Amino acid sequence: MSVSAVLGFKNRGDADWVRLRGLQYASLAKLTVSRGCGQAVLALFVAQIYIGTVPLHWLAAWLLGLCLVHARGILIDNKLADSESRTVTSQDFRRNLSSAILSGLMWSVPVLVFAPFGTATDLASLLLVLVLIVAGSIYFATNAPISIVGATILISLATMTHAALSDMWILVGMTFVFMVASVLGAIEVGRVHLAARIAETSLVEKEEVVSLLLREFEENEADWLWEIDTTRRLRSVSPRFAFALGHRQSEVEGKPLLELIATRDCDPRDYAPSLRELAERLKAHENFSNLIVHVSIRGEERWWELSGTPMRDDRGKFIGFRGVGSDVTEQRASSEKIAYLARFDTLTALPNRLQINEGLGEALRYAAQWRTRCALLMVDLDRFKAVNDSLGHMIGDKLLAQVSSRLQTIIGGDLLCGRLGGDEFAIVIRDASDSDLISSTALKVIEVLSEPYQVDQHTLYVGASVGSAVGPRDGNSVEELMRNADLALYRAKDVGGGEHCRFEPELHATAEERRRLEVSLRKAVLEDEFVLHYQPVVDARNEQIVSFEALVRWNSPEHGFVSPGKFIPLAEDTRLIVPLGRWILRESCMEARAWPDDIKVNVNVSPEQLLEPEFHQDVIDALAASGLRPERLEVEVTESIFVRDATTARNSLEQIMALGCSVALDDFGTGYSSLGYLRKLRFSTIKVDRTFVQGAAQGSNESLAIINAVVAMAQSLDMTTTAEGVETAEEAELIRNLGCDKIQGFYFGRPMSKEEAIRLFRTMNDQREAS
Repeated sequence: MSVSAVLGFKNRGDADWVRLRGLQYASLAKLTVSRGCGQAVLALFVAQIYIGTVPLHWLAAWLLGLCLVHARGILIDNKLADSESRTVTSQDFRRNLSSAILSGLMWSVPVLVFAPFGTATDLASLLLVLVLIVAGSIYFATNAPISIVGATILISLATMTHAALSDMWILVGMTFVFMVASVLGAIEVGRVHLAARIAETSLVEKEEVVSLLLREFEENEADWLWEIDTTRRLRSVSPRFAFALGHRQSEVEGKPLLELIATRDCDPRDYAPSLRELAERLKAHENFSNLIVHVSIRGEERWWELSGTPMRDDRGKFIGFRGVGSDVTEQRASSEKIAYLARFDTLTALPNRLQINEGLGEALRYAAQWRTRCALLMVDLDRFKAVNDSLGHMIGDKLLAQVSSRLQTIIGGDLLCGRLGGDEFAIVIRDASDSDLISSTALKVIEVLSEPYQVDQHTLYVGASVGSAVGPRDGNSVEELMRNADLALYRAKDVGGGEHCRFEPELHATAEERRRLEVSLRKAVLEDEFVLHYQPVVDARNEQIVSFEALVRWNSPEHGFVSPGKFIPLAEDTRLIVPLGRWILRESCMEARAWPDDIKVNVNVSPEQLLEPEFHQDVIDALAASGLRPERLEVEVTESIFVRDATTARNSLEQIMALGCSVALDDFGTGYSSLGYLRKLRFSTIKVDRTFVQGAAQGSNESLAIINAVVAMAQSLDMTTTAEGVETAEEAELIRNLGCDKIQGFYFGRPMSKEEAIRLFRTMNDQREAS
């Protein structure tokens, strides 16, 4: 702190200066009266010294002037009483300084005017009074050092002047030294005083801030303060803490903390681990922070988060603990719920993919450590999608819940079962050294999951397919083992479902072939590598061609001829069937335009196409581009469309029928029952699947009964029937006798190119003309 700052000359106008001046002048009003009384007593001493040697009216005038000066000073000091809460102006500073100067001038009068009339003894007495005035000001009036300095300099100069005029040079020197020492002393004492005042004020402000924070802290709904003494008994219990304890303040004051938060009548040895840890920290007088403690509040289990610090007195003696706490029961429950959701499936309560991955990783480490084997079984439900699509996701979810319950009955102590997502589950076998365990578990899963389910008055039948991989033989990592088990599952699904397939190395080749085939298929769609062949459909009575079914063929530059049974399912899985089907529709309509006007073209439509919102527009575009009349186009659909999205399928078919096109139901009887839709939708044709035709040819009563029933139903609904797969004259005659309207099969013609179809029509025309 600089001298100018102590004296008050440094005025930057900032907050620190304002605060400094306020601290200096705020307490002047408290001392001004006592300071005035002291000066009055010393003034009377001076008057007593010179009452016989100095004219009385001089002494009276001096005493009156001194009284007026100090009366003015008292008024000025009282105006500065509130300077701690306001700004001390330059005018306040000048007024206070002027009072000190006037006081110094008035005390200079006796040494300059009265001293020449008195003796040396009188002078010595006067100088002693002046020393008392200066010293008293330094030690007892340190609030305004500038006032002390000003008055001291004036009094000292007056004394030095009188001593010089009286040739008392030693007194001049002594007075000068006294003046310098007094000024320096006043400055230093003022600095110490100001520093003490600043420290005191800062401490008060800190205490106020702490009190404010504590009050705000107490008002917080979740937190509270706690304090115990050396015997761990509560003291200074706050209302918030008493509420957390479930009691009134008066009921818990002085009670042992641990007894209040422990289970009733619980022995300390039986405390919860977290409560024992708290007791140990308190016993060892250790700091602790964010300690989660399991407490019992009036029989209710709660969780508290506590922090505490040991308190010590001025001599370092331990006097208790003080800390903060909060009830974190709800937060802990939320955290536990989040942790549960992160590791368990909410629908089935089974471990989720994350926990399965962790369990499989642990099983692989166990197998590597003990040179044994582990296994992963991937389980996928058969026909689940049909349930979901036909009955809705709510029924599907309930079915999955029942599936999980059945799986849990199979799981033993060394097995971990979880849901990976959708209708796919996984089972981790930690110790699969017994190879029969894998097969028996897989067969048990298939058996149990294939039993009928009762869900909301629905009897549902879904099976299960299982693919397994053994670690570390089939994979050293979680990712590799899961990929290989998934390949085995794909093989199990591919062979028809309800099977268990183990992973074999050649499955990688199959998967790679499928990947390469998919790449080639995408390229083929873009570059028009497909061609259409046409198989004739004839009238059963006169064996005249009535239509051709368009069949797509693919001769890939990379893979050679690819069977439709191979690339059509792949196109449907990848949704490439949509652009491919659009091309088939357009090309077949263009080709049919060159056929005789009474010949129709039959185009197979995938469910993926039919469920496209703008499918009917594709039909319109194909007809418009080719100029083909709508009644010459017959769209063939399978029963599976009705279990995907029955409403959308029905709307699309109705829009197509409204154009004038006809719709045939293909493969009737091989999938899901569509009798309801036969009544609601006016199909033109029902196609009898080749399996029934072949069965009837072999004398199967069931196949014969089915064909008879289909024919009778179609006739009653004013629909025609087409028998597929007729390969011999005997089969043709049988089908004709059963009443089918149209026949399709190798006996009447294999699929042919568009050029062969045109030549066939020409041959038929030549035959008619020759006859």
